[in-house]
Order: sequence, then structure tokens, then C-alpha cells
Amino acid sequence: MIEIAVRKIIHVDMDAFYASVEQRDNPELHGKPVAVGYGAKRGVVAAASYEARAFGVRSAMPSTTALRQCPDLIFVPPRFEVYRAVSRQIREIFAAYTPLIEPLSLDEAYLDVTENLRGLPTASATASEIRARILAETQLTASAGISYNKFLAKLASDMRKPNGQFVIPPQLGAKFIESLPVKKFHGVGPVTADRLNGLGIHTGADLRAQSIEFLQQHFGRSGAWYYAIARGEDDRPVEPNRPRKSSGSETTFAEDRILPAEIEAGILEMADDVWAWCEKNQSFGATVTVKIKYADFRIVTRSRTISGTVATRDRLHDISLSLVRSVYPVTTGIRLVGVAVSKFASDTDCQLDLALDAKLS
Repeated sequence: MIEIAVRKIIHVDMDAFYASVEQRDNPELHGKPVAVGYGAKRGVVAAASYEARAFGVRSAMPSTTALRQCPDLIFVPPRFEVYRAVSRQIREIFAAYTPLIEPLSLDEAYLDVTENLRGLPTASATASEIRARILAETQLTASAGISYNKFLAKLASDMRKPNGQFVIPPQLGAKFIESLPVKKFHGVGPVTADRLNGLGIHTGADLRAQSIEFLQQHFGRSGAWYYAIARGEDDRPVEPNRPRKSSGSETTFAEDRILPAEIEAGILEMADDVWAWCEKNQSFGATVTVKIKYADFRIVTRSRTISGTVATRDRLHDISLSLVRSVYPVTTGIRLVGVAVSKFASDTDCQLDLALDAKLS
């Protein structure tokens, strides 16, 4: 009989990464509520320090709301080139332990340390050493979740934040899920959580009580995934060269826009940002998506998939403009527009830079 080794997966998540870098580099910010972003009327919080989070300040929150909740909030402009450099430094530390690294963003990654390069006996010891090295070499803290699959490792990394780690061993995986609210499940957003709650499913135990047929009836292909995670099962491997699925850029206007010429100027600017990435990485997609957020915070998206790929900037411009024109006439002001390209024919950039494509104004 062949014995299958239990995988040892670590999810490393830097603590308030952008804000922590700013506090590290400016001692005057130590211990103070800090938001990375712009405090202007139409600004958005990109990241918040733990001191700011104590007041309810969160990423993606409008700056005006953040300032109402925390009048002493200090805004600092983002320095993405610095965050990228620190992220590379952290990934070099990861590489000393395993080649199986799957970056999710600049500040988090999965590591498969089943057979780690340093021969450490446990994943917990490996995570402790990695976190200690990150602190020594960057003066920043990281939290870690350790388990036998990615889903549980991700959940575990939130349990001892900041600057801690938590282990969910195989014999306790299903038990851990039972009492957890489904809204806490990674990958279950507010809309899906509301749908689950509406079906009487509030916890992992409630989810586990459902048949796979019931879940597939209500959630389609995702039903099998929910059935598995309710039992602590997740067979996804750590993928070191996971292809980037999309490239996008968006901007919040200083004032709401209604005039087509002003809206389209923003769309073209975002399309140019995306095209610069596509050209640099020689990755060209078949699907173009335009995102529109109105003054009342309604969000509308329009997408088009073509045969072949969007191979020129002019083609990206044409498709983007035709998509945004499909929402005309505009009767409510538009506060944000975005353009994204996906369904790549080739993927040469496996590093996800999350918020780096967004323009925070």
C-alpha cells in the first residue's frame, strides 16, 4: 500500500504591508493611524495601519469616510516602487526554503514546504524561521497560517494577526470549519454569503449538512467546491508559475463626470495603462472589460471577447470606447472608470501586483 504524504502548506501574509512600510521608513508615523492613499474628497484608502483599523478604517474606503471615523488619520501617498522592492526581498527569503511559491499579491503567498530546502522537521518551525528572517531583514512583521491545504492555511493566517501564526492539523480541519461563519470563508463574498444565509446556511456545519446535489442546484459548478471545503478538503496545488489572469487599471475622477468626452478621456487613459503592461509583458488577451462606478456607488461592467487577441492599442481603444458607449446616455454622474484585459493567449508575468494597476486619486 502506497502512503500519500500529507502536504505542508504555509500562507504568509504581511501585516498591514503598505502602511507598515511607511511607518518603518518614517519614525514620526510610529504608533499613529496611517492610511496609504490620498485624503482628497475623491480619494480612496489603499491600506491602513492597525492603529487606523482600530477606528474602523479599511482599504477601499473613501477617504472622506475614513477621516470621519478617524479625524487624526494621516494620509501618505503610495510608493509602489518601494513596496515592489520589499516584496522581492521577502520572496528571496521564501526561495531559501522552497521553490514552490505561489504569490497572490505583493504581500502574501502560499508556500509548499512538504519537502523544504532546509530540512526543517515541521511546517510550523519553517514558518517561524521565515517570519523571523523577514523581521530581521526588513523590520516588518508577517503572520502565517499552516495547514495541509491552501484553503485552511489561508483561514489560519488570519487567526493570530498581527505577528503570529496558527496551525490547523489534518485531524482538526473539518472541526475547524464547523463553527466558522461562511462569510469568513476565503472566496465567499458578501453576495454569496447572503445567498447561503438565505438558504439557512450560516456556518461550516450548516454547509456540511447539505448534499452536493443541493449545492450544485443553487450554486452551479461552485457547489462541488463548497461541498469539499465544508469538509476541510482542497486539492489545489501550490502553483509557482500561476499565470496572471488579467491586467486592469482604474481611476476615480476628482469630480463626477457626465459628458461623454470626459468619460471617454478617462477610459482611454486606463486603456493606455493596460496596453503598456500588455506590450511590456507580451501578453495579449481576447476579452476586454470596462468598469463604471456611478456617483450612487452602483457598479456596471461591460465585456467583449473577440476571436484572436487584442493585438494593438488602437483595437483596445475601439473596444473600450464601444463598451462604455453602451451605457449612454449618462443620467447619473460617473465617479470611476476602469479597463481590463483578460483571457490571455500568453502569460509571461506570473507575479500579481494587485493594487499597483489602480490609480488612487
